[in-house]
Amino acid sequence: MEPVGPEQAQASRGREQQQQHWGRGPSHGQGMRGSCPPEWAVLVAGALMGAGDVIAQQLVERRGLRGHHGPRTLKMMAIGFCFVGPVVGSWYRILDRLIPGNTKVVAVKKMVLDQGGFAPCFLGCFLAITGAMNGLSVQDNWSKIQQDYTDALMTNYCIWPPVQIANFYFVPLQHRLAVVQCVAIVWNCYLSWKANRM
Repeated sequence: MEPVGPEQAQASRGREQQQQHWGRGPSHGQGMRGSCPPEWAVLVAGALMGAGDVIAQQLVERRGLRGHHGPRTLKMMAIGFCFVGPVVGSWYRILDRLIPGNTKVVAVKKMVLDQGGFAPCFLGCFLAITGAMNGLSVQDNWSKIQQDYTDALMTNYCIWPPVQIANFYFVPLQHRLAVVQCVAIVWNCYLSWKANRM
């Protein structure tokens, strides 16, 4: 067996750290990280956005299979693939670096930073992108954002803070992704209904 030089040892430590980094549990969004690599995070986000839109059309709007608007579901999936997955995945990696650990205080700090800083910006961008993909003019899109933004943000605050704190602190690492995905389907259903309601 050949001796391991300093450079090889350092490279090996770097690979171990990267594996540990991707093995840490996700927080809200979240299927955006955790045991999944970044590519799967994007696929999960797109699939969940599509599932949320199907539920919104079938259970909330009661369109029925014949009345289902397929292009709308595809648009929501595209937003999940191209916007939600990459943005939320990157944000949670940044959040873990900014506030490492999993104590009660850390969980509350992460939740406050996420809900106070990230969520308001993310929702505004999401509504703007959805309006643009639905063909709204700049003026109509701005009017719709003004109409929907506050209500969407307040609904966000009713759902995600307790989920986040529980997920950061109580949920075992191997179950965090499943918890978040279940909540995300409900949330994506709401977002799809809200963003596509004309």
